[in-house]
Amino acid sequence: MKYFPVFLDARFIRALVIGGGEVAARKIELLLKSTTNITVMSSKLNPTVQRLIKEHDLTWLAHAYEPGHMNDLSMVIAATDDPHVNAEVQEEASSLGLLVNVVDQPDLCSYITPAIIDRDPMIVAISSSGSAPILVRMLREQIERIMPAAYGKLADFSFKFRDHVKARVKGLSNRRQFWENTLRGSIGENILSGRVTEAEQQLFTSLKSEIPPQQGSITFVHTMTGNPDNMTLAIHKACQFADAVFYDEQVNLELLEYVRRDAEKYPQSIASSISVNYQHAIELAERGNRVIYFLDGYEPLPANKALQESTILKQTFVCGS
Repeated sequence: MKYFPVFLDARFIRALVIGGGEVAARKIELLLKSTTNITVMSSKLNPTVQRLIKEHDLTWLAHAYEPGHMNDLSMVIAATDDPHVNAEVQEEASSLGLLVNVVDQPDLCSYITPAIIDRDPMIVAISSSGSAPILVRMLREQIERIMPAAYGKLADFSFKFRDHVKARVKGLSNRRQFWENTLRGSIGENILSGRVTEAEQQLFTSLKSEIPPQQGSITFVHTMTGNPDNMTLAIHKACQFADAVFYDEQVNLELLEYVRRDAEKYPQSIASSISVNYQHAIELAERGNRVIYFLDGYEPLPANKALQESTILKQTFVCGS
């Protein structure tokens, strides 16, 4: 990746925006979603910037760019139409180790701002690393259509009852399964529909009943040509809920990008000891883990006594061609 994705804690943002035009206004409006600790440096302000400064009591340095005003800052944005000034801003900010963004000059930026879908506290950020803004906009439109405006309420609900669930449901995997079932089911539907009180009552009722431990499983995936675009919806879902992933040495590693980020990964040498490899996967599944096993092409599953005798759930998927 050309850029490392990260979310900054707004409590520690101290920003300086240099410029007072329309571009500066857009940057200030975006910053205001997280902080009012913003200083604007510009001899002239357009009406929008004037209003934002007044409404949010921002600091205004009423002069053109001058060095020496970046002490105690964490972020600097150069939004002037003078490339020489922007270069000077970048040089000073970089010398102080600050995050710096120079509008429309990515070669001078130490960070770039992604496209954002705001469902506070849920935030989706999308970037093409500056290479295809139209593609980013197209993807953003697709996500906007499938992400309800009330989606952030699900996150608020989860945070509110996180400690209650943690006290009642033991084990990280079991809690993950509980929340998946809760937010995907009628409780989640009630939250999105604004029936929060009813959702809370349902949650407390579900916590009073016996919560079964997560059922382990092994899902074998024949990757065929190895093209991630050929993964079926069922494979995508299995990958997102996997606790561990095994893959033989010929499998296209791009497929692993679709597996849940914190799943344990186990590269395998299929030619060496297939029985040992399967035994490890079986042991994980018997402890309640959901295991994905990627196989290159359409390798038939070798006869394996331990696998055949195990009572864990076993299923096999094949990528499309």
